[in-house]
Amino acid sequence: MSDQPTEDRHTRSHGRKTIMATLKPRELITATPDLARAWKAQVITLFPEAFPGVLDLSLTGRALQEGLWQMDTIDLRPFGEGRHRNVDDTPAGGGAGMVLRADIMGRAIEQARARMPPDAPLIYLSPRGRPFTQGMAQDLATRPGVTLICGRFEGMDQRVIDHYGITEVSMGDFVLTGGEIPAMALLDATLRLIPGILGNAASTQEESFSDGTLEHPQYTKPASWQGHDIPPVLLSGNHGEIARWRQAQSEALTRERRPDLWARRKLPGTT
Repeated sequence: MSDQPTEDRHTRSHGRKTIMATLKPRELITATPDLARAWKAQVITLFPEAFPGVLDLSLTGRALQEGLWQMDTIDLRPFGEGRHRNVDDTPAGGGAGMVLRADIMGRAIEQARARMPPDAPLIYLSPRGRPFTQGMAQDLATRPGVTLICGRFEGMDQRVIDHYGITEVSMGDFVLTGGEIPAMALLDATLRLIPGILGNAASTQEESFSDGTLEHPQYTKPASWQGHDIPPVLLSGNHGEIARWRQAQSEALTRERRPDLWARRKLPGTT
């Protein structure tokens, strides 16, 4: 990545600017004005130009423009050392690859957290983290926002994780070149649960994982296609029978495709 003057690489903010009433004096000009009542996504990354990416499209993109949520990117590069703003170094003890330095990441985190509420979680996207779940997305949607750290190379100095009590989260048992794509996936799963973004709250209550099972099959017009018909029960108008059919389908799919989910759902004390 080529070096650019620091003043040209300010933290970027996406979303409609809304003024919040406050008795506390504010600077007349800030790089990233806060949005009133907006859920705030903050991302520390070496590639701020990657955001908001697909989140700027469709319903999440419209909600971004309407100020229902805000995205701030913290470019890690300006915190680097030397002429080339280096942010990494060789692993202590030897080994392949490079590791993000603790002092550099610490400075970026300090700047990021200064503009976030204390109850906004700090999450590092890491393949060794706890698996991301729908329950985690639901919890994040109730918070004022989240700060995400996108790793690169061989990861981040462990001392940073320990010092700040960072939660490591994984999007699956695979390895990517960086945390930017997982960050977008985590944000998309969370944003759609925030009131007003999808527009239809019921749609989030009848989908996969909402009750510990996979979602039932869906159908629409035409009633017959390529010799395949919509199950008659869905055209019967009997809402009780439809609900029972959908529940049975969800349970059958979960047992077949995700026995791990089915086993957890049937444990004592779970629902």
